[in-house]
Parts: sequence; structure tokens; C-alpha cells
Amino acid sequence: MHEITLGRVSETRAAADSVRYRERLRVPWWWWLPGFALAGIIAFEVNLGIQSIPMWIPFVVLGLVAAAALTWLGRVDVRVVSGTAPHGETELWVGAAHLPVGVIARSAEVPKSAKSAALGRQLDPAAFVVHRAWVGPMILIVLDDPDDPTPYWLISCRRPDRVLAALNA
Repeated sequence: MHEITLGRVSETRAAADSVRYRERLRVPWWWWLPGFALAGIIAFEVNLGIQSIPMWIPFVVLGLVAAAALTWLGRVDVRVVSGTAPHGETELWVGAAHLPVGVIARSAEVPKSAKSAALGRQLDPAAFVVHRAWVGPMILIVLDDPDDPTPYWLISCRRPDRVLAALNA
């Protein structure tokens, strides 16, 4: 039986079948309220300064800008996918960056209380960091790859225990 591939459709289906864990780091729902309030205040100010345009245009334009900005902030996916690496091993994907499980030496959860220390003086400038302020815990993944100058990954995620379990499975 021959499989018909339709570009991204078949890639997406194949990737969805092998996903062990997936999480999108969206902004909290309550961020949308101040975002639209700020857009409304700025639109009101624009209406006071420019009276030659219809009153509703700044509200629509700045409302769309606020929605686009909040959506853009929450665009990063954290996922663990099995069987996609060249040798069929599991990979950790964070946005467009990916890491084969074979190069992971150690991994651990960084609780919310230790997050500032991990991102402060102890942070190695060569580390790969994906930090989202609205996500409490993080995971630390120490690498053992002589070809990669990155010592470790520090990634925000809401359920670090599930990510680590998917990596170790």
C-alpha cells in the first residue's frame, strides 16, 4: 500500500502519532484583560490627538495589535517526540530547537522558588534558555555532547515531572 504525502499534512500526522508530551507556553488568560485595557487607553489618546479619522479605527487597530502581541508571546511549544531523530531516538523540541535524548547527561526540575537563582549569577552565558515569566517551574537538562558548546538547557514548563518522565521513558 502506498502512502500519499501532501507536504506538511503527512509530516504533521507522523509527528502527532509519536508525541509523548506537548505543552504550549501561552500567556495566562488574565493577561488579555490588561492588554486590551492598555490598547483601549492608547486608542482613546489617539482619538484625542487625531480627530480626522473615525473614532473606532484606533480601537480596532490597537485591539488587533494587542491580540497579536499576546499570541506571539505564547507561541513556544515544549514537546517530547519519539522516533524523529536520525536513529529513531526521542527528541526534546522547544520551539524550533531540538535535542536528542542521547546527549542528555542529567535532567532535573527547577522549582519556582529556585528559578531566580538558576537565572541569576549561576547562569552560564552559553546555556540555551527559554524562559517565560508567567510559567513557574523550569527543567534543567545538562548535556554531554563534545560537539556542542552549550553546557545545559534551562526551559520553562508547567509540568516538569511529565516532561522528565517523557524524556526518560
